[in-house]
Amino acid sequence: MSSGGDEHRPPRFGRARSVLAAARAPSVAGLITRLTERLLAVNTVEAAMRLAAQAFLTALPLLMAVAAFAPEGMKGLLADSVRSVVGVQGKALGEVRRALAASGPARNPSGAVGLVVALVSATAFSRALQAVCERCWKLPRARIRVAAWRWLLWLLVWLAVLLVQAPLRRGFGTGIVSGLVLSLLSAVLLWWWTQHLLLGGRVRWLPLLPGAVLAGTGGVALGYASRLVMPLAMNRSLADFGPLGPVFTLLSWLIAMFLIVVAGLAIGQLVASSAWYARQVGRPPDTPDSNARPGDAP
Repeated sequence: MSSGGDEHRPPRFGRARSVLAAARAPSVAGLITRLTERLLAVNTVEAAMRLAAQAFLTALPLLMAVAAFAPEGMKGLLADSVRSVVGVQGKALGEVRRALAASGPARNPSGAVGLVVALVSATAFSRALQAVCERCWKLPRARIRVAAWRWLLWLLVWLAVLLVQAPLRRGFGTGIVSGLVLSLLSAVLLWWWTQHLLLGGRVRWLPLLPGAVLAGTGGVALGYASRLVMPLAMNRSLADFGPLGPVFTLLSWLIAMFLIVVAGLAIGQLVASSAWYARQVGRPPDTPDSNARPGDAP
């Protein structure tokens, strides 16, 4: 016969669940707090809008300048790649094709000068991206003589990767599944290499991997989702506002893309500096500030 006090005692398993829930709540709340603080520390929204504006004002004109020198087959491939990445279809895709075709042949000295000017101007985008990477890793700005050639190299590689997006996302004819795998792999590798290049090798490769995975995976996911949303949005804006409508829709898409990228890089740094990641890769937790080399500060 049990005593009266035992009748009011909670079950053993219920008490255990209460203890686990109480222990789990602070950790989840702490994780959310750290993520929020990290995103605020790098000014995620402001950085994404700055990158989107630089991409729109400098990177897109560079595409037009490159199209002026490209043969007809490459112009078609470039238009198909833009469609694959952004999800443009219908009348909006026709406008993109006409814009690239309207560049016409520019194989003359003035056209070559225009291409060089567009390439140099587009380094404003790679400079802005480098500043975001440095802010995510709490590093000082690299000296111009160390970083200038990296801006140009990143642009050239970015153009080459963009050019092959259409066949890449079709798996080079092997199917959608292989195309998805290749897209994810190439995006992760691109953002992994991007961080290492623009940071001037001041951070080791392994700590850069989480940010590359988050930014690359998020970017590819947005690209595939855009196939469902962007055709309707582009064609609707084209019908409502004329040629300027798709411009605002594209700018909104760029902001969404760089929100994903900046957040991925910032959270990736937080993951890379955690004890959990250090255990996974078998190294001590990374301290980004200690990776700065003497003389890298401006």
